[in-house]
Amino acid sequence: MAEFPDPDSRNVLEPDCSRCPALVESRESIAWGNGSLDADVLVVGEAPASGTPDAERWRGGNWTGMAYTSRHSGRTVRDLFADAGLASEDCYFTNAVKCFPAEDHGGDDGESDEIPTNREPTADERANCRDHLRTEIRQVEPAVVATTGRHATLSLLGDLPGGFLDSVLEPVESEAFDATVLPLLHPSYQNVWLPRLGYSREEYVAEIGAVVGERRERDG
Repeated sequence: MAEFPDPDSRNVLEPDCSRCPALVESRESIAWGNGSLDADVLVVGEAPASGTPDAERWRGGNWTGMAYTSRHSGRTVRDLFADAGLASEDCYFTNAVKCFPAEDHGGDDGESDEIPTNREPTADERANCRDHLRTEIRQVEPAVVATTGRHATLSLLGDLPGGFLDSVLEPVESEAFDATVLPLLHPSYQNVWLPRLGYSREEYVAEIGAVVGERRERDG
């Protein structure tokens, strides 16, 4: 079972960052990366969701201030790497965009009781946060940067000529980030796409562990 991250591992790079006015308005807190700065794997998601403020612990990065702390995606992804044989100190978790990007519903006056929905971050928002991601990769110097989902992968690679699904579990060298990028499925769609790609969960987990192991040996 996934371990909840140590709040002391929260890697605050720019307190009260205000680079993106729309995100400043929509966020509750900045979901900074967390985990060991000596990790072998740096896991990158797209952006935090709105979260579950009433949850006991796994409320989501928008409320905890730490990436990958939601009840579903946070635990699913952390379990995935734990099952691949990676201890908590082997992983660092972050997002390409650190703040919750709320969908603009036009006439909403902010008093609605409905849970806000998220939208895809804009190109400017991705660009504004790219320095933070580059800093994290430089700090950690991971053997592998694992991107969870199409949008997170595009944030690092910029383009996928063969399409995202063809890139899953295929390591790619990113010159822009000086890192090996391993595209993975988004946790929300993992159970849907694994059978279509011909993998059982056990095979998928084993392949992740194998790629990380190979890169560890390569980097010595």
